[in-house]
Amino acid sequence: MDIPNHSSATLVVRNLGTVAYLDAFNQMKAFTDARTDVTPDEFWLLEHPAVFTLGQTGKREHLLDPGDIEIVQSDRGGQVTYHGPGQIVGYLLWDLARQGMGVRDLVSGIENAIINLLSDFDLRAQARREAPGVYVSNAKIAALGLRVRKGRCYHGLSLNVDMDLSPFERINPCGYEGLAVTSLRALGVDEDLSSLGSRLVKHVERQFSYHASWQARA
Repeated sequence: MDIPNHSSATLVVRNLGTVAYLDAFNQMKAFTDARTDVTPDEFWLLEHPAVFTLGQTGKREHLLDPGDIEIVQSDRGGQVTYHGPGQIVGYLLWDLARQGMGVRDLVSGIENAIINLLSDFDLRAQARREAPGVYVSNAKIAALGLRVRKGRCYHGLSLNVDMDLSPFERINPCGYEGLAVTSLRALGVDEDLSSLGSRLVKHVERQFSYHASWQARA
């Protein structure tokens, strides 16, 4: 798949550390509302404390046994997923209209960037058109959920690195009953989130012809 070339546009990258889901959600919406035609695109790397999130059309019946884990209604696409410590979350605050990029190109490009990252560790991964995300041996290792408003997107991806996977057993992940979920740690990869985040940024740069500019937290 060829991603439209936007002449190595600058991508501002921020490592935000651990941020509560609702705080990040509100910050993304505020950024998107305030941006102008010349605002550089941004890519936020962070972790969330334990939380289940429901997409715009998410069905609560997919929350099987949430227990005491917080549940948040989001405006992203998709059904229900889990975020927690040990998972890389990457939020894409991009002007798709300016790039001449469609949503399908965006989704495929993100999936390919993650697949290429996993190949760094000799892991063979695949995407599924009917169920966006990235899979290794039929187990989901990365999820996608996006919102596009007036040609601008926010939300993004999550990649399971070294985390407790048991909360996924309390839901139908992404709305699929019995969907297996895995992590890099479970697949034998021993690398910290900071290093993996840097690798991910490099693959996003290559996939979308960006030039990353790491900046301090806004």
